Amino acid sequence: MKILLAVDGSSYTKKMLGYLAAHEMLSPKNEYTALTAQMMLPTQARAALGKELVAKYYEDEGQKVMVPVSKFLERHGVKVKASWKTGNAGELIAKMADDGKFDMVVMGSHGHGALLNLVVGSVATKVLANCKVPVLIVR
Repeated sequence: MKILLAVDGSSYTKKMLGYLAAHEMLSPKNEYTALTAQMMLPTQARAALGKELVAKYYEDEGQKVMVPVSKFLERHGVKVKASWKTGNAGELIAKMADDGKFDMVVMGSHGHGALLNLVVGSVATKVLANCKVPVLIVR
């Protein structure tokens, strides 16, 4: 099975990984890719910093999320491919799941509630709305 893990380094990611481990959903037979989506820096900031510094910033931020995730999965006998992209998280996750022909997406939910979702939106809601593969949301 090819599984996309949407991670952001939060306690919700840790909870999702713990859920997978506790329910014996981590198997070396599966293929795992962890994706973290980062918001783009504002245009003026990107222009002022330059391409190299901006690329280094995105890489550093991606590594901050991926290193603990990779270590956790390795302790459970699972290898993971790490990927980070910039843009709208919900859209990026759904697009990668579909384009990469994943069998399932697994992600944690912040559980903000209906009112806050109306104001700020929800990554989980966007993934569900745009993704053509099954999505497991751990709360």
